[in-house]
Amino acid sequence: MNLAIIISVAIGGSIGAVMRFLGSYYINKLLGTSFAYGTLGVNILGSFIIGFLALYFEQTISPNLKAMLVTGMLGALTTFSTFSFETIMMVQQGLYFKSFLNVALNVILALSATILGMFLFRKVYGV
Repeated sequence: MNLAIIISVAIGGSIGAVMRFLGSYYINKLLGTSFAYGTLGVNILGSFIIGFLALYFEQTISPNLKAMLVTGMLGALTTFSTFSFETIMMVQQGLYFKSFLNVALNVILALSATILGMFLFRKVYGV
């Protein structure tokens, strides 16, 4: 483990955390707070970005930059820890359908967004 990679992850993490905060804020402002729309939205966005960029990163960037952008930025942007907490809170409040819907939408849409990002990369770059 080298210090440059740790610093790269820290820088990327701070960028991703701000992106998550702003993304969640504006999505909730647009769609309301009756459901975990902000978390769902940033999970889908992060999954799409990683699906697209992971293929690009395999061939073109340094390990430090990859650590910054994938582990740091996208790791902080996607919010599965928040997702888990919000889901458990829904269960504890007896909102079983909403908790199930939250899990199903996050998993299905995030996986679909990753596949879409990979498809788009291949389409754009002919790989």
